[in-house]
Amino acid sequence: MSTKPFRAPSMASFFDNLRASRLRAMFRRGELGLVALAVLIGVAAGLLVALIGALSTALHILVFGVERLSSSDLSGRIVLFGPIIGGMLLGLIIFILSKTRKKPMIDPIEANALHGGRLSLTDSIIVCVQNIVSNGFGASVGLEAGYTQIASGVASKIGIKLKLRRGDMRILVGCGAAGAIAAAFNAPLTGAFYAIELIIGTYTVVTLAPLIVSALVATTVIGLIGGHGLSIDIVDASRVTPADYVPAIFLGVVCAAIGIVLMQAVSFIEETARKSAIPGWLRPTLGGVAVGGLALISPQVLSSGHGALHLNIDAELTIYGLAGLFMLKAAASAISIGSNFRGGLFFASLFMGSLLGKIFALCAPYIGYGSTAPIVYAVIGMSAFAAAIIGGPLTMTFLALELTGDFQITALVLAAVITTSLVVRTTFGYSFATWRFHLRGESIRSAHDIGWIRDLTVGKMMRADIRKANVSMGLPAFKEKFPLGSTQRVIMTHDDGRYAGMVLVPEIYADPMDRDPSKISLETYLHYKNDILLPTMNARQAAAAFDAAESEALVVVNDKIENRPVGLLTESHTLRRYSEELDLRRREASGEL
Repeated sequence: MSTKPFRAPSMASFFDNLRASRLRAMFRRGELGLVALAVLIGVAAGLLVALIGALSTALHILVFGVERLSSSDLSGRIVLFGPIIGGMLLGLIIFILSKTRKKPMIDPIEANALHGGRLSLTDSIIVCVQNIVSNGFGASVGLEAGYTQIASGVASKIGIKLKLRRGDMRILVGCGAAGAIAAAFNAPLTGAFYAIELIIGTYTVVTLAPLIVSALVATTVIGLIGGHGLSIDIVDASRVTPADYVPAIFLGVVCAAIGIVLMQAVSFIEETARKSAIPGWLRPTLGGVAVGGLALISPQVLSSGHGALHLNIDAELTIYGLAGLFMLKAAASAISIGSNFRGGLFFASLFMGSLLGKIFALCAPYIGYGSTAPIVYAVIGMSAFAAAIIGGPLTMTFLALELTGDFQITALVLAAVITTSLVVRTTFGYSFATWRFHLRGESIRSAHDIGWIRDLTVGKMMRADIRKANVSMGLPAFKEKFPLGSTQRVIMTHDDGRYAGMVLVPEIYADPMDRDPSKISLETYLHYKNDILLPTMNARQAAAAFDAAESEALVVVNDKIENRPVGLLTESHTLRRYSEELDLRRREASGEL
């Protein structure tokens, strides 16, 4: 047996570890340490948002010759071939990635829900580049996905370097997302609550300070650079009355229903493309052809829709024009996402929601609610539809407040988004992001931390020192080897080592039958022949198995093929470990640890 010679650590590695441990201790000492990191992350988020926005605008100018793509009057070959060229370039990137990176890339929601805030910075950069290419060449996707991905990736990298705890890592990822959204819209409250509702999944006093700080710092940075967020001027809007809540709530229901249809449409396109013989790298090109064709009808379907929203928010269009534009934008967005263009539906949902609101405003006089200004309904529809697609009712409420500065309108928005959220959650149950996780087989409905449940596996909880015996050994030999009181359970195996069942030792000695022991087979006493656990099962799956088998203990086998016993797990130990971990996460979230 060969052994490696002992090597003393170098002085450089010693001091590196010393510095790392001191930094880690400083940032884990209290909330002030996380706030200090939030400042750093906010600066990074603001700079990254400015950089990504500049790169996307540069591509718009280079490819299309205009800065505001969706508000331009472009036509002809350029609007057709722009998305096609972008699809070809993105397809090349996808082809290269398929040969070099086999693991799927995760987003901040998945990272916080399943991986304790661990997010690959390299993957985040790749996603961001794909998002810039998609948006820059006119695909109907926004940049918000790229913003949050790269900012959260940087935040996660900082946490990994400092070896922070699971709970602190999740907060840092939230800080990255908060800073990114705050900088994108010049809306710090929106950014902070986006992180709370969508990236972290729960609200605690401990998380609030770092998120707010990161959002404020990012907003300040983007302001110093010269970035401008979205703003909507409400002029001569009528005073809100109690009767105005009725159409706002009804509009919320409409937005919820249409939002569910849109999410299903995107999923249908993705699933159809996946089941087809079209390779993944070719799908963006074909999607670019479709998006370019729609852009020939109206260039407002291109890119995220910032320019188009400003163009249409005050414009007087017919109900047919608004409905037609909505259908075009919805189709372009669904095709873009479904054909592997990288991006999100955040701003696209805002644009489409504003169109729904204006359509509703034109219909309102016919149902007796024509006193509210159309722009107010546009703001309500914008927020409600985004709440249906993205989730986060408070996020969208604060967005309306920060965009308009009108508290009365914000009250109507709140009524609408709560209605939308309630309808979507009770009838559909998912936001756009979590719905796509569901289609992949992931049981994620929010960013609430469930990853620790997966980490608490049967293999980690089981006892490996098990008592085993061969089922063919006979009852007398069994009693001789396992006298009463020696053990509670014996795991029986066949001659080839496969699991046969479990024998309860007290049951054998309590058998009242007056029979010849040499003629009694041990198979008579076997229990739970088909009830087994696997090392990869988590605590929740193990608890369900105990309930189904109605057993206090089950055997753990290596796999279902070889079926060889490797351990034993009791129900009481499983529940105790689950309770301990649950209490630990609760204490981390509340700041007790």
